[in-house]
Amino acid sequence: MAFKVGVGKSDFEVLRRSNDYYVDKTDIMYELVEETDNQVTLFTRPRRFGKTLMMSMLANFFSIRKESRDIFEGLKITEHTVFCEKWMNQYPVLFISFKDAEADVFEVAYDKLKNSIADVCKSISDIAEEETVNRADAQIFERLMFNQASDAEVQASFKTIMRMMHAVYGKKVILLIDEYDVPLARASEKDSETNRYYEEMLAVIRGIMSTALKDNEFLAFSVITGCLRIAKESIFTGTNNFASYSVLDEDFSGYFGFSEEEVEEILTAADRKDKADIVKEWYDGYVFGDSCVYCPWDVMNYMSALKKRKDARPKNYWKFTSHNGVLLSFVERTEFDVTEKFEALLNGKTVTQSISDELTYETLHGSEDHLWSVLLMTGYITKADPDETGDTVSLKIPNREIATIFEDTVVAYFKDTADKSKLSNLINALWEGDEEEASRLISDLLWYTISYHDYHEDYYHAFLVGIFVERGYHVESNKEKGLGRPDILLKDKRNRRAVMIEAKRSKRESDLDRDCDEAIGQIVKARYAEGLYGYTQICCYGIAFFQKQAKVKRLHNAQPLSQI
Repeated sequence: MAFKVGVGKSDFEVLRRSNDYYVDKTDIMYELVEETDNQVTLFTRPRRFGKTLMMSMLANFFSIRKESRDIFEGLKITEHTVFCEKWMNQYPVLFISFKDAEADVFEVAYDKLKNSIADVCKSISDIAEEETVNRADAQIFERLMFNQASDAEVQASFKTIMRMMHAVYGKKVILLIDEYDVPLARASEKDSETNRYYEEMLAVIRGIMSTALKDNEFLAFSVITGCLRIAKESIFTGTNNFASYSVLDEDFSGYFGFSEEEVEEILTAADRKDKADIVKEWYDGYVFGDSCVYCPWDVMNYMSALKKRKDARPKNYWKFTSHNGVLLSFVERTEFDVTEKFEALLNGKTVTQSISDELTYETLHGSEDHLWSVLLMTGYITKADPDETGDTVSLKIPNREIATIFEDTVVAYFKDTADKSKLSNLINALWEGDEEEASRLISDLLWYTISYHDYHEDYYHAFLVGIFVERGYHVESNKEKGLGRPDILLKDKRNRRAVMIEAKRSKRESDLDRDCDEAIGQIVKARYAEGLYGYTQICCYGIAFFQKQAKVKRLHNAQPLSQI
């Protein structure tokens, strides 16, 4: 069979009927039902780790309204024959996702939540016609379906629908809720106090969960997924047999994400085993419990690219699934300083922090420890040691993909928050040839930003480019000039002047002067200024960096540079 990749397919039936490649995770159902006694199970994992596909798989397997034997044929779960006879397509299933219930204001988010409930009602509308269904429930069901239900009816909607399903099928209902915390996550964000609606949304979600999960005689069991575990007292108060499994727990840790062996099988099936090292560098490194896993979203996206082009380069697929505001919430804080810790992470080191997997959205930003916990739970960092346990753990950036998100976010923050007066003064100092002032200002700017790549030359180059872009000048970086490529060329066409910079990284502080001279010599020897005819002022600088210190030296020559 040809290797096919179903990127973005989270519907299990569609994926299987399309004959797309599937990494078999079906044994989770046997373990969940036969080896635990949980009435309510919450799985929290970062986005794009297969939560929705897993929930769709559960719905297809258990639902009495489906005939699913063919799409499970050949998968591990069918080896448990007695279990399949007892559970496959034998129970009514209520499956709903909260993923779309988000907006800038409460009214729109609440409408989206009601629309999601209405869509579920439409998909099972036939049950309202059954004689065994209570007529009052049928009327509420119709109002839910047409989005005309009262707030109280919305909050009791799951139990109402489950009571109807129980009346029709004579069996308790399996309740599946995907992305349960999306409405609360968005509600807790704020640009101002006026658009924060956390308390209103919390009341709605708590009401739905309470009636559906607490003392509900129609509930067989429930599985819920999300990114964060919200403290039990906030939503799940009084829920019986409640169990939560986060990225810190060993149980079920291998069912979300791909193992090393599974990735090897994918590469073999795709005839791309030569890309194993690249896939590992970019998409591996996550530690869930005691399992080391790859991000499945990234692996399958890259496999899709490799199927089309054998030389396809790895890309950052994960960053487009969120706005990454949680990282900015760190560096924007003034009551604690994470600069050194971020620098350590970006340079491949670890940091040790106290971690909790039970949080509340209204207190997520209440402390530095809470923010580190959020980064861990949402996949921006991971445990450094699979065998490490306890509330205090060593943390690291998992892979190259996430490192690029950190880098991009840090650069964006620097551009947005750098002291504008320092930037203006620096550019003026360069135009005026004030080497000492330029050295001081660049060193100041370095001191208050976050460095990565362990102060590699590329870091300093990106740092300088970040200073000059969007300052009203034309900026060229590493473009062909003369016999080589100057690091940075800043053009002020209106005033017919330009600044040319060659940057060097010094191994020692004592080398700064020498490396500045070497950079200036490179400008002259390589004739970088050729082609800049018509510019009446051309200032050429060698800039050397040692850690967070900069030295600026100017080329002094009475002769026009273009004639050197």
